[in-house]
Amino acid sequence: MPAVEVSRLTVRYDGAARPAVDALDLHAEAGEVLVVLGPNGAGKTTLFDVISGFLSPDAGHVELGGVDVTGRTAATRARLGLGRSFQDSRLFAGLTVRDAVAVSLERFTDVGDPFNAILRLPLLVRTEAAVMHRVDELLAMFGLERFADNMVSELSTGSRRLVDLAAVVAHQPTVLLLDEPSSGIAQREVEAMVGLLRRVRDQLDATLLVVEHDIGFIAELADRLVAMDRGEVIASGAPSAVLEMPEVAEAFLGSDPLALSRSGRGAGS
Repeated sequence: MPAVEVSRLTVRYDGAARPAVDALDLHAEAGEVLVVLGPNGAGKTTLFDVISGFLSPDAGHVELGGVDVTGRTAATRARLGLGRSFQDSRLFAGLTVRDAVAVSLERFTDVGDPFNAILRLPLLVRTEAAVMHRVDELLAMFGLERFADNMVSELSTGSRRLVDLAAVVAHQPTVLLLDEPSSGIAQREVEAMVGLLRRVRDQLDATLLVVEHDIGFIAELADRLVAMDRGEVIASGAPSAVLEMPEVAEAFLGSDPLALSRSGRGAGS
């Protein structure tokens, strides 16, 4: 049974000449790293918004692990094991890194009674200790220990992206949607993120759906690549095979010399 499956998904925006997503079928198997590739306007973010419950489709269905979640809220889907990161890290800038990750563990605490906090009852003390232990594990996993007491607002774009990812992973999702995780970070950080995301997949036993533009990153990370253009899937398969398809090169790479060079389609290839 696929971890994620969308069937005949259609989304229309008012005033648009054509649907943003047009009768699209897509699935991701359990444990798979599926990367979705396409030019701006291809419908990738719209697809993610529908899967995660932030946007209702005009037609079609979304299933998570065989459960139809088309009419369910984003919060319900999160409780069913869906996690998502965004292109812009949505973190509390006024918190330290340690506290920002700790906040994401709120769903695992059961000490909402204010008397627990006032009286420092044993249940609260044990829960706080368990949360801090898990925070330390996550900071180590993402290489953030040295930033633990820094304010989120003081971090670089790459470091904030790692904190955001740590907060999402804290929810222990079984399906994780990542929207351009390499955007805005240094090349050395991009290279390290490939191994990091594979470790996340292995430790959570999760399925990863990734929207990405970096060709080198895609080739290293993806188990399978889906190419979109104008709201439709135009190719699906092994990354090396999909990237070699003329229709994919025309839709995504165009005539940009840098993109062509990084994909291996430059003049000297």
